[in-house]
Amino acid sequence: MDADELIRRAAAAGITIATAESCTGGMIAAALTDIPGSSAVVDRGFVTYSNAAKMQMLGVRADTLGAVGAVSEDVAAEMATGAVQHAGVTLAVSVTGIAGPGGSEHKPEGRVCFGLARAGSPAATETVEFGAIGRANVRAATRDHALHLLAQAVSKIERETGS
Repeated sequence: MDADELIRRAAAAGITIATAESCTGGMIAAALTDIPGSSAVVDRGFVTYSNAAKMQMLGVRADTLGAVGAVSEDVAAEMATGAVQHAGVTLAVSVTGIAGPGGSEHKPEGRVCFGLARAGSPAATETVEFGAIGRANVRAATRDHALHLLAQAVSKIERETGS
């Protein structure tokens, strides 16, 4: 499902969405709000590039950041959960990763952790290794994968509710 269909189907099902973005810097929210009618679905986008912003805006715990670092599934889960809680939406997607250049042996360039939270449910997470494909390509691939995760979640809600 493309972004147009995602917005149309989410609106029809009464689903609201927030984004919590680090390495994409608002690209996911921008892709959603490019679509006419998105105001019925998109509540807000949090751009939390720094650890301080993750803690202040989304409630990511300092203990989590200290233990596993910002690029981790634990932080992605806390970001997505915090976005649902702070925005009062149905769904939130989060991304935190190493767009490049750079990275390390333990956290290489192109590693992105995703979180997807639904109100009343624990967040789901996954890590995707896009590889050293360049900063712009990592960010674009991250945006596209996040939109795919949202589309899957909308489809699941439609199946559950008969929408």
